[in-house]
Amino acid sequence: MNDTIEAGHEPGNAEQCFERGMIYSTGRDGAVDMISAHMWFNIAASRGHADAVQLRREVAAQMTDAEIGQAQRRARDWLKAHPLPAVVEIRKAA
Repeated sequence: MNDTIEAGHEPGNAEQCFERGMIYSTGRDGAVDMISAHMWFNIAASRGHADAVQLRREVAAQMTDAEIGQAQRRARDWLKAHPLPAVVEIRKAA
């Protein structure tokens, strides 16, 4: 993983996760890391980023099944550690 990116703040929304995937898939801030790119595109897709679905598919086409599995496990672990806040609906009494 790119230590510069990892040392920074954790992305909080789908767009930030998508941008992290772009950084890893292009090697913008270091070496290309397809496992990390897939992981971040997967997280962005799970949080509603439409373009992340397509880019995750494109990245996966360049990976082995073992690499995809590793990326999926890392995404699942990250999502467990960073759940979205629960939405609480407040209703007025009638």
